[in-house]
Amino acid sequence: MRLTAVSYLNTKPFIYGLFRSDLAGIMDLSLDIPSICAQKLLTGEADIALAPVAVIPQLPQAYLISNYCIGATGAVKTVCLYSEVPLENIQQIYLDFHSRTSVALVQILCREYWHIQPIFIPATEGFEHRIGGGTAAVIIGDRTMGLEKKYPFAYDLGEAWVNWTGLPFVFAAWISTKPISAELTDRFNQALGFGLEHIPELLKIIPFNPAFDTESYFKDNISYDFNEAKWQGLHRFLGYLAGENNYKLYR
Repeated sequence: MRLTAVSYLNTKPFIYGLFRSDLAGIMDLSLDIPSICAQKLLTGEADIALAPVAVIPQLPQAYLISNYCIGATGAVKTVCLYSEVPLENIQQIYLDFHSRTSVALVQILCREYWHIQPIFIPATEGFEHRIGGGTAAVIIGDRTMGLEKKYPFAYDLGEAWVNWTGLPFVFAAWISTKPISAELTDRFNQALGFGLEHIPELLKIIPFNPAFDTESYFKDNISYDFNEAKWQGLHRFLGYLAGENNYKLYR
């Protein structure tokens, strides 16, 4: 079973659960940046991917195979727009090449919620150092840790979405392009659930970062349950992204 998952801190409870489960012996798991997870799902290099949900409209069909996701019901903390000037003075935005969902989200927020019209620039390595004046950047993942102290303006995209729509946001979900058996799906969900239930145990073995409250991040910023509200939030996002009838999504 070929799996790919996001290589960021927020995925570690899932990875811990999978490797502590009886699935460990039948998994070929790679850890990648989100955009590569999406690409592997598109090309068939992965059977199951914890992939950015923005890839869904590009798939012939998408099956959500888990009761869990990488979501947010407020500030997510590690997906932000960083700037030296307030929103209304931003002229251009670098879009993090690690991301698919977040770069789509910021464009929707600019157009529909913030009502600003910056130029969007696909980013390359080192783009984080080009923030200044009217140039802002979307940065995601572990590289964001501590950046809120570096820039006077940091706009949390998860928080902005919730404030605008009243719905939670789903950044990444466990996706397959083919149906998975009920038996395997059940085992998969049990493994992921085990990882989430044992976060205190996980915190003892992952590297400690004195500048970042990892326990609070897992508990307060990342929302892992894929509930009905997140299902609604996901469809709302995909509707803006692709139109209501331009994707096939099943669970």
